[in-house]
Amino acid sequence: MTSTRSPAKIIPRAFPGIKPEEVQEIIANSRVSTYPAGTVICKENEVEYTFYMILEGDLEVTKVINNSETRLLKSLTAGDFFGEMALIHNAPRAATVASKTNVILLELDKEGFNRVLKRSPSVAMAMVDEISSRLRQNDQMAIEDLRMRAAELADAYQKLAEQDMVRREFLTNIAHELRTPLMVAGGYLHAVQKGMFSGDQLQTVIDTVVRNVDQITTRVNDLLFLQEMELVLPEFQPVNIVEIVNEAVSKYEARAKEKRITLKVKGDRGLAKARGDFASLERAVVCLVDNAIKFSDPGGEVEIRYMEQGDYVRFSVEDHGIGIAPEIRPRIFDRFFHVDMHGDQLYNGLGIGLSITRQVIQQHQGMLDVESQPGKGSKFTVSLPKWR
Repeated sequence: MTSTRSPAKIIPRAFPGIKPEEVQEIIANSRVSTYPAGTVICKENEVEYTFYMILEGDLEVTKVINNSETRLLKSLTAGDFFGEMALIHNAPRAATVASKTNVILLELDKEGFNRVLKRSPSVAMAMVDEISSRLRQNDQMAIEDLRMRAAELADAYQKLAEQDMVRREFLTNIAHELRTPLMVAGGYLHAVQKGMFSGDQLQTVIDTVVRNVDQITTRVNDLLFLQEMELVLPEFQPVNIVEIVNEAVSKYEARAKEKRITLKVKGDRGLAKARGDFASLERAVVCLVDNAIKFSDPGGEVEIRYMEQGDYVRFSVEDHGIGIAPEIRPRIFDRFFHVDMHGDQLYNGLGIGLSITRQVIQQHQGMLDVESQPGKGSKFTVSLPKWR
């Protein structure tokens, strides 16, 4: 804590040029008060009539910005003073002053100040000079505050512009992702209706229609799941991560085979149960496996591994594909962020898989980590609390 200052030394700092007898006059009309740490001495926007001089202790001056952020303006210590504007007009406090430590204050209220002025007119001139100086300081602070607000507004505008661009890109992506399979399925169904196919050829056409309808269903279900999971928190049960991984892998074996991707599953099948919801965790694993296959080169390998570590059950999905560029790394979990091209390779999808995964893991009070190197692949690791 700072050392105690004498009122006789502090008052001339507040009222430069006043005489010793005037100092004593101010002391005679003031009171000494003690406050513990954490006390709000004066509060922003309240009308008060007291001027404070700090004899001992430390205080902070803060102001609420944009109705939400509390910003530290400055710190005060023994020998400083505040609240002088309260002596000359009835405007509300411009900031809040609170004690950081135990403080001792010399307090002069408006009535006492008026008594001093009647006997010591030179105090009025000293006060006018000090108020003028403080107003100039406040003007500078106001200008700086306006600059900061302008910068914040520019940043907010930039973010809104980016979000608008992402929304427009998403609408373009979803139009493509839904229109293309709809046109394919619709075209073939019209041809079947006209009797243009028969025998093995008809079966091939039906398989194509089913595949495209399934693609549409998957995209719509992903969108609905992302919306609904924000509204409904599942009831957690003991879940078998090994079973969830096997279910996800079985769903993607055919797709992996088409792309000549090898799916490998490793780990102890006697893994402890995790605390969670089977359906949503399966969707999270599916999203990670889908992502790994999508961004792997033909002939590559995707490894899914599960394990225990302390109080957590973990599983990871690792590929050796294109990896994640550093500049987009912070955005990969953003909803609707979509990598549509790498080199000459085009990638489909809505860009919500990783967003779904992150949201599911957050609902489970788990952790989702990513390691990646461009050109060498990516590894996503999920940690879930064990069932207790």
